[in-house]
Amino acid sequence: MEDLRTRIARTLRREREGAGLSVSELARRAGISKATVSQLESGAGNPSVETLWALGVALGVPFAVLVDQQTSAPTLIRAGDLSGVPSAASVYNATLLSASPPGARRDLYVITAEPGDPRVSDPHHPGTTEHVILISGRARTGPVDEPVLLEPGDYLSYPGDAPHVFEAVVPGTSAVLISELR
Repeated sequence: MEDLRTRIARTLRREREGAGLSVSELARRAGISKATVSQLESGAGNPSVETLWALGVALGVPFAVLVDQQTSAPTLIRAGDLSGVPSAASVYNATLLSASPPGARRDLYVITAEPGDPRVSDPHHPGTTEHVILISGRARTGPVDEPVLLEPGDYLSYPGDAPHVFEAVVPGTSAVLISELR
């Protein structure tokens, strides 16, 4: 099975070339260095969630496109085997469980987070809605100006095309996140 770095490298190059962008132009649009884009395309980089979101926005593709392992066979991901993309700004890790198939527009993630700096997300593509179901711990999540304190089992839906936040309040916080684009 292809590892995450190799998948990101292959997909990033494919999407950049498909968009007709140079490495320099993609870096400029994403607000990251040309060296970072080059490292990621060579499989040597270790990107953060923020870097991949910026690249996705610059390319006009969802985050999931850059990290998805496409397969038609049944997919089993054991909780102990989760290997996601960490945040550079907080103790937060996003693991894509299921990307939206062609023609559909939803991605499914498991989020793990620890208390500390909150994960503040810039707006995603217009029309994005995020759905969160808290699995364990406690978290403040939702719009930056009106986060909601969630307990295990709570569900919250909010606009993902506006700034939003996920902040673990206690250790061992985890959630299921569904990002939906209408």
